[in-house]
Amino acid sequence: MREKPFNIIWFCTDQQRWDTIHSLGNPCISTPSLDRLVEEGVAFTRAYAQCPICTPSRASFLTGRYPRSTKAIFNGNEKFSQDEKLVTRLLADAGYVCGLAGKLHLTSAEGRVETRTDDGYTYFQYSHHPHDDWPEGGNAYQSWLKEKGLRWEELYGGKYMTMATWPPKTNPSFSGKQVGVPAEYHQTTWCVEKTIEFIEQNRGSGKPWLISVNPFDPHPPLDPPQEYKDRLRTRDMPLPLWRDGEMDNKPPHQQKDLIQGGQDGQAEPIGSLTEEEKREHFRDYYAEIELIDDRLGRLMDYLDETGQRDRTILIFMSDHGEMSGDHGLYWKGAYFYEALVHVPLIVSCPGLFQEGLRCDGLVELVDIAPTLMEAAGLEIPYEMQGRSFYKILTGEADPHYFKDAVYSEFYHCLKGTHEDINATMYFDGRYKLVCYHGKEWGELYDLEEDPEEFCNLWDQPEAAGLKARLVLKSYSNAVLSNMDDSMHRVYSF
Repeated sequence: MREKPFNIIWFCTDQQRWDTIHSLGNPCISTPSLDRLVEEGVAFTRAYAQCPICTPSRASFLTGRYPRSTKAIFNGNEKFSQDEKLVTRLLADAGYVCGLAGKLHLTSAEGRVETRTDDGYTYFQYSHHPHDDWPEGGNAYQSWLKEKGLRWEELYGGKYMTMATWPPKTNPSFSGKQVGVPAEYHQTTWCVEKTIEFIEQNRGSGKPWLISVNPFDPHPPLDPPQEYKDRLRTRDMPLPLWRDGEMDNKPPHQQKDLIQGGQDGQAEPIGSLTEEEKREHFRDYYAEIELIDDRLGRLMDYLDETGQRDRTILIFMSDHGEMSGDHGLYWKGAYFYEALVHVPLIVSCPGLFQEGLRCDGLVELVDIAPTLMEAAGLEIPYEMQGRSFYKILTGEADPHYFKDAVYSEFYHCLKGTHEDINATMYFDGRYKLVCYHGKEWGELYDLEEDPEEFCNLWDQPEAAGLKARLVLKSYSNAVLSNMDDSMHRVYSF
C-alpha cells in the first residue's frame, strides 16, 4: 500500500441508464453535481455492465470477476460463494475501514436481511429498498424514520406499500398519483447522511476508509418526492425509442413482452399507455435522478468543506440501466439494449486523476475492482478477471482504447421472468451480437449505422458472414473472459 492511501467513496445507484447526465448529452435533465464531477474527473462514456440484473452485476464489480465465474448468476440466491473475495474485504485486510449505506444484494433479501459474506464492512447500514418489508430493525432506513417519530405509512404516497411479494401489496390510501416521501426523509437522503456519519467517525483516525453508497433509486417504482416531479414539465420529456415494425425481426420474448409488458409481463404494457403517460415515466425517472444528483452535491460539498476532496477517490456508477419504454419494453430482463447494459461511470480525485477527460474506450464494471487495488498501491489478485484502467485515470494510457470488446451475461437471472433464457452479449464498439444459447434466434446490430438498435441483422443473408465471424469472437471471448485462475497454480506438476 502507498504511504498515504486515498479514501474511497463508491456511489452506486440502482438501474440508472447511461444517458441521464446533462453534460454528457441529455438536455431534458438537470444534473449540476454530476456535471461538476465530469469536469473534475474522468467520464467513461462507453462503460458496460456484466449483467442487466442486480446480483450478478454487483457480484461481478465487487469481485472483479464475471458473473458465471462468481456463480452468482441470478437474483434470489440463498448464499454467496465463500470462494469469492470482495475487493472491500481485500482493502479491509490491507488496513482500510470499510462501510456500506443502502443496498448490497449479493444474496436474496426477500423477507430477510440478506445473508452476508465476508465482505469487509465494519459499518453496515442496510436498506435493500425503502419499503417496510422486514421485521423490526431489518431496514436501517425505516429505523431512522422511526427515530424521527415518522411513520412510513403516513409519509409514502406510492401505489404499493411493499415490494416483498408479487403482485406487490397495494397502498390503501393511494390517491392515483404516484409520489414518494419528502426529499428530506428519502432513502437517498438517508444514504448520504449515513455516509457522512461514517466519514466523520473515521476522519482523523489515521486509517484510510472506503464507503459504498448504494441508494435504491432510480429503480422502480418511480415514486420521487412531489417537489422533484414539479421541477420537470411532462411535455419536455422524450418519448421512448420506437420504430414501427421493428419487432418483426426481434426475439420471441421481446415480441411477447411488447404485448404483455416488460420483464415478462411484470411491467406495464406500453400499448396501454398514452403518449403523455410515456413522457410521465421519463419525468418521474429523471426526477429520481435529480434527487440523487442533489444528494451527491451535498456529499461533494461536505468533502470540500472538510478539506477531504483531494484525498478522496469518488466513483459514480450504476449496476445496470432501465429500458424506459425503449423498443416497447420497461424495466429489465433478458435484453441487451444500450438502455440496459450501457451505464454511467465517472471517477474523480482532483490532483491525482485527470480532470475533464472523457474516455470513449470500452470499459466494463468488472474492471473497477482491479483499478481500486492499483489505486491503493496493492497487488491485483491473480483471480481477478477484470483489468485496471488506473493509467487512463492518471493520463498514462490512451483514453480512446482500452479493450477490444465488452461482454455481458444473462443466465435465467430472475425468478418468473425469462427463466428459459441463457444469453451472452459481445460488443466490439460497433457490432453488438447477442447469442441466446440453445435457441435458434439472436440479435445483431451495427451501432454505427443503427445506433438506436432498431434493425436486427441476425437473419439477414447479407450479414451471414459478419454474424459467423462475430459468433466465433463471442465464443472465444466468453471462454477467455471466464478463465478462472482462483486455484492459483504454484507447482510445475
